[in-house]
Amino acid sequence: MIYSKYRSKELSWLFFNGRVLQEASKKEVPLIERIKFLGIYSNNLDEYFRVRVALLKRLVQLRKDSEIDGTSPLETLREVNRVVRQQGLEFGKIYEQIIHELEDHNVYMLDEKSLNQKQGEYVRRVFEHKVRPKLMPIIISKRRPLPDLEDDAIYLGVILRKHKTGKSIYALLELPVDALGRFFIVPSNERTTSMLLLDDVIRFELKDIFYMFDFDEIGAYTFKLTRDAELDIDDDISESYVSAIAQSLERRKDAPPVRFVYDREMPEDLLEILLRKLHFSKDDTIIQGGRYHNFKDFMDFPKIGGADMVYEPLPPIRHEYYPNGQSVFPVLHQRDILLHFPYHSFLHFIDFLREASIDPLVQDMKITIYRVAKHSNVMDALINAAHNGKRVTVVMELQARFDEAHNIKWANKLADAGIKVIYGVKGLKVHSKLCYLTRKEKGKLKRYACVGTGNFNEDSARVFSDHLLMTAHEGIAREVGSVFEFFDKNYRIARYSHLWVSPFYLRKRINELINKEIKVVKQGGEGRIWLKMNNLADYKIIKKLYEAHRAGVDVRLNVRGMFSLIPDYDNNGTPIPCIGLIDRLLEHSRFYIFGTGERQRIYIASADLMSRNLDRRVEVACPVYDENLKNELLNMFLVQWKDTSAARILDNDLSNRLNKPADGEKPFRSQIEFYNYLNRINQEVGDEAGTNK
Repeated sequence: MIYSKYRSKELSWLFFNGRVLQEASKKEVPLIERIKFLGIYSNNLDEYFRVRVALLKRLVQLRKDSEIDGTSPLETLREVNRVVRQQGLEFGKIYEQIIHELEDHNVYMLDEKSLNQKQGEYVRRVFEHKVRPKLMPIIISKRRPLPDLEDDAIYLGVILRKHKTGKSIYALLELPVDALGRFFIVPSNERTTSMLLLDDVIRFELKDIFYMFDFDEIGAYTFKLTRDAELDIDDDISESYVSAIAQSLERRKDAPPVRFVYDREMPEDLLEILLRKLHFSKDDTIIQGGRYHNFKDFMDFPKIGGADMVYEPLPPIRHEYYPNGQSVFPVLHQRDILLHFPYHSFLHFIDFLREASIDPLVQDMKITIYRVAKHSNVMDALINAAHNGKRVTVVMELQARFDEAHNIKWANKLADAGIKVIYGVKGLKVHSKLCYLTRKEKGKLKRYACVGTGNFNEDSARVFSDHLLMTAHEGIAREVGSVFEFFDKNYRIARYSHLWVSPFYLRKRINELINKEIKVVKQGGEGRIWLKMNNLADYKIIKKLYEAHRAGVDVRLNVRGMFSLIPDYDNNGTPIPCIGLIDRLLEHSRFYIFGTGERQRIYIASADLMSRNLDRRVEVACPVYDENLKNELLNMFLVQWKDTSAARILDNDLSNRLNKPADGEKPFRSQIEFYNYLNRINQEVGDEAGTNK
């Protein structure tokens, strides 16, 4: 194997996050949206350290090299730290620039030293009535260990000094962000808006917290730590599984730390005692940062200022064929419906579940759940269906990372409502997005199915770009039912003619279609492999894509995140064309296009092309048979391929070079263009319906 033909997925992910950071720097992006991109970057990086870096540290301990690119985990870790520090400097510059631009819009971010008298009095009242009751300081003792610190929290390291004796007292304060929020708007004149972060509200009244101590000087310095978030569980699929997950979540609280970020102004003695108490060594990731951390909170930055400071709204489109005030089942007898979120309204799926929950002809409802909204209408509809006498089954994946506790609560609530809850599959993670129901129609059983690329989550469906196929196609619906039979009885592995199901058939089917396109080209025909996904990191699939490209197949890749392929793998000047798109909507959908003309086959999928998806998860790829719906997906691919506003060219160096418009041309923004395209379809169908009345 030639190792240089594959890229570390851990490093490629950092360059993806660099594309997110780029959006925060773009002048054409509205100012508050740029702030939110800083929050997204920060939140992404936290999760990356909890999972990817934590795994690298384990591999270092095991002294295992990567089987794909031949690099050692230690080398990768060093490069990770270098890139993170470099991006951290860029992050700081972008933040400072945004602060200056906010001031140009009469929005001011104040600190505890820049408050006028009126503002100071207001902050003092807020502190007394809202903040101080939530603060519980911990005095750092040489003898006592620190309590377990949360890896999703912000802390102030406090130092109190007495000049005459030279003694210092050290303390910790956790910022109560969950209870109070991070941003406080303080009084200002009519033309300006002034804000203060919770950090500085506390700093302003810091002496009031420690009044019982004798000190001449007091200071507070922000820090945060990130812990290993992987779960070590017994995957016996039984009632004990819930208990095992819960216990593992508790263990996560005192998992080994993998990153420590601190205010560069923090005194050396305070830094030293914190690192010692938290058991950080010189080999750990210790990063100097700025005055503020946990920028993930900036994803909830207040909507202030004029309309030009946020994106123009994109109201969800009502799907042209989803009935209003009538049953959807007769429509599905006539045609499939393909919903594109968030362009189309997620309410259509809620309406589908609501109708099924009260329809006397519906007998069974089954669904897979990976992540759901905090206040989930999906789950409420399922509970309502059970109350109405339907047989409801929910396959609940308890190992949806960082949603485990949330899913346990829902699983218990579902079980209390009389719903059959299946806790996944032993040794596999259930990542497929399936809904299935049966309906008694004219004395016969009729099956309906929904197959998607994203979670049944109305919150994420507002910003995640995904697809959901609703169908009464007998073959597809029957095979979706077979997948649910496998969830119930894991020894029943069906044969599938329509669906591609991993870990049994998905890899095999993709390889077969790649080989078919290679054969077509060798016989003088036109071969095509166009793929859109979040991540491409399976080196066996990558090797097949190299083979196809080398044979002359038209290979095009649209990959948002991890990207282990080397486009110019042979250094021959004809790289595989690849783009990555980062814009206002998160490109989360996966679909595969193989062949041209009558040979063209298009599948939507829950799976990225990573080893975990192909070999260790239950994933489903579903064919789209309706020619009009196939054209919608084909058009989405082509529209995004032409993007000159937010698409980056993915090259060997992952330099994140923007695909820019030609001289004299306006930037082509594919997400807006696709929204307009769907609006036109809606209008055309509406006009045609009006004409036929």
